[in-house]
Amino acid sequence: MKIAVECKSPLLQKSLEIFLSSHLSSLKQCDIVVRDFKVLDDERTFYISKDIDSDLVKPFSKSALIWALEKRYKRVSPEFEEIEEALDGETADFSILEKRIDILTQEYKENILKVVRAFYEK
Repeated sequence: MKIAVECKSPLLQKSLEIFLSSHLSSLKQCDIVVRDFKVLDDERTFYISKDIDSDLVKPFSKSALIWALEKRYKRVSPEFEEIEEALDGETADFSILEKRIDILTQEYKENILKVVRAFYEK
């Protein structure tokens, strides 16, 4: 799950970056964009506010945030849900397991590259 954070509130921006540090990605490469303002033409937007019609109502906990984002990610990415369901079943096919390992490996690789880039940018 790749997430970008784009908020008008600097406090909320920093808090979300800390909460989601292991999932952060660029705006172009992300699956979900967490925002504190509505963007109607972007289906990746995960809207956080005090409004009842938002995806997550403030105030919220880290666990509530992660849970809501995982729920949204499963709706956005049907392949992830199929893999999860297959792994929960008793007769898991090795091709499905291989796909899951590929997803995890790719996320791990991206996190390592992000750390290396951050180190050399200083």
